[in-house]
Amino acid sequence: MNKDNGPVRGLAVKALPPAEKDLIAEHMRDILAALGEDPRREGLLKTPERVAQALRDMTSGYAADIDSMINSAIFTEAYNEMVLVKDITFYSNCEHHLLPFFGKAHVAYIPDGKIIGLSKIPKLVDIFARRLQVQERMTSQIAQTLRNKLQPLGVGVIIEARHLCMEMRGAESLLSPTVTSAMLGCFQKDQRTREEFLKLVKP
Repeated sequence: MNKDNGPVRGLAVKALPPAEKDLIAEHMRDILAALGEDPRREGLLKTPERVAQALRDMTSGYAADIDSMINSAIFTEAYNEMVLVKDITFYSNCEHHLLPFFGKAHVAYIPDGKIIGLSKIPKLVDIFARRLQVQERMTSQIAQTLRNKLQPLGVGVIIEARHLCMEMRGAESLLSPTVTSAMLGCFQKDQRTREEFLKLVKP
């Protein structure tokens, strides 16, 4: 883990130059003042630096090396049944309002001669979550990456998330999770495969 960039679940990430870190904090002071606050008061004195560090942690997925993480954990195996990792907890930030959305991802694939180390699937979810995101894109990115790397018979991804941009502002719709899915290969073409996946991810 690179302490300058935050915990992308054990992945090495590139350090940001100090000048960029200072720039984020300086802009945060201006934002606090624009909101009518006094950035010099005791409770806010260190807030710009804390916000800058938090933003680096929450966007450390941009610098993560996906190829290195996945390529080291692909193995040849004659297994062709569904592999599912469900209930992967994630936290991300909506790119439209910079407010959190969070929930669980369910990721499955059917191998065609290659499998991936199971721990890499939650790491892949975490990498894409630690960016400014929309849930639809994040769902597709996870599925497409697994397809490109493993060339499996199919990939299925379902994400269920709560969006604070809906709950705290705007519609103020409380406890209304958003569900997105990406079905590739046999998950899209074969109804039985899709139904098996949907049945397995039900609570």
